[in-house]
Amino acid sequence: MKAVLFAVLAGLCWGIGELFTRSVLQTRQIGPITAIAVRSTVALPVLWIAYLITVHIAGAEPHDWMKADTGTLLKLILGSGLVAGAAAMVFFYMALNLGEISRVKPIAFALAPATAVLLGWMILHEPMTVRKGVAVALILAGVVLLTGGGAKH
Repeated sequence: MKAVLFAVLAGLCWGIGELFTRSVLQTRQIGPITAIAVRSTVALPVLWIAYLITVHIAGAEPHDWMKADTGTLLKLILGSGLVAGAAAMVFFYMALNLGEISRVKPIAFALAPATAVLLGWMILHEPMTVRKGVAVALILAGVVLLTGGGAKH
C-alpha cells in the first residue's frame, strides 16, 4: 500500500511540476536545457539531504554504496543517471518545449511503464501474465486515443 501511495504522490508531483515547466517554456524566456539545469540544481541539495536523513539518521537503507560491485555502480551511473536522469529529461523537456503537455506527458509516461513491464519480463525475468499484457496494450491504446494518434487537434 505504501508503494502505491508513493507512486501516486510521484505522479501528482510530476504532473504539477511539468505543468509549471511547460508554462515556463511557453514564455520562450527559458529554454529546455536551462530548465533542466535549474530543476537539477534545485533538486540535488534536497536529494542529498533526504539521503543523509534516510541513511545516516534513520538507517533506512545501506549507505556504503561506494563498495558496491562494478556492475551495480555502472547500472546506477549509466542506466539511472545517464539514460533516465539526463537523456530522458533532455528529450522530455525538448518535447515539452515543442508540444502540448496534454500530448507529450501521456506519451512519455505511458511508454515508461510499458517499457518497464516488457524489459522487466525479458531481462529481469519478472512474470508476464495475460493481465499485464492486456494492461500494457490498454495503456498504449489509451494514449493513442488521448493524444489523437499523431493528428493535431
